[in-house]
Amino acid sequence: MPERNIEFGAYGAQGVKGHELVARRLDSLAGFIASPVTTRRGLTARLRYLTSSPRQLTAARAAGLTISARTIKAQLEGTRRPSARTLRQIHTAYQQVRRQNVARYLLARLNRQGRGTRVEFHPVNQSAVDRPRQRVVEYRTLNVRKWERIVAAWEAGDDAGLDTAWVDEVVVDLGSQWGQYEYVTNIGFAA
Repeated sequence: MPERNIEFGAYGAQGVKGHELVARRLDSLAGFIASPVTTRRGLTARLRYLTSSPRQLTAARAAGLTISARTIKAQLEGTRRPSARTLRQIHTAYQQVRRQNVARYLLARLNRQGRGTRVEFHPVNQSAVDRPRQRVVEYRTLNVRKWERIVAAWEAGDDAGLDTAWVDEVVVDLGSQWGQYEYVTNIGFAA
């Protein structure tokens, strides 16, 4: 079922795959550190988060953090500046650990004891499409009650799995028009 819009944008329509916007929204709900990792404040905050407890440090090591405890201490004190590769490693490990820490809480908030969460679908922008080729696409809302696969794929950082889960669990519930909402300009929901 997914990938029906193989030539999306051929006539000028503008939009993004829905699962990418869902991942961005879940990231914003996770409450990541706003300061970039390249700043002293952002680096220090991420390192403190990753080393705040032995459990956090173990999770960071499992997420790919390979720098030594001595190097971490030197970077926290400001006596050593990490390389670009190390900064990417720290940021990636931070994102994975943060997602693991908030996934269960976020899932409970989205499921709301079986009541689900209302999701808003904003259709693609067709302002650049010639008038005869424009579709009639409307703003839609849907109450989503099954978030398990979506949150699990987001937590694992599995883009293909998130795409499949989003289409299979949510988009097909829009009925026969589901293909019109594979690409959208915005996906809105709160938790």
